[in-house]
Amino acid sequence: MKKISLFEAFDFNDLQMKRHLVHDSPYFKIILFNFKAGQVLPIHSHNIEGQLSLVVLEGRGQFLGKDETTLPAQAGDVLISDISEPHGFRAETEVRLLVTIAPPI
Repeated sequence: MKKISLFEAFDFNDLQMKRHLVHDSPYFKIILFNFKAGQVLPIHSHNIEGQLSLVVLEGRGQFLGKDETTLPAQAGDVLISDISEPHGFRAETEVRLLVTIAPPI
């Protein structure tokens, strides 16, 4: 077992969103993205099979998708998507976004 305190171990960056690798194994990858208000993870996709989840741990923003689709996002919200489907995120406040990718890329 391994315990990680996401709120204590990982910080924010005033200039750009900060990406922290939390876990990496042959089965899945966990990444924590810390955003200041206004920072964006641009819409992108990966040309492989698999799924990902985006979990808003704290803060508020918007999940971004293809064709300028947006969905409101706040603490406790989870977005589940195929890795090949366009996805991104825009922060309206400070946000901690936990992303799980399976299989890992």
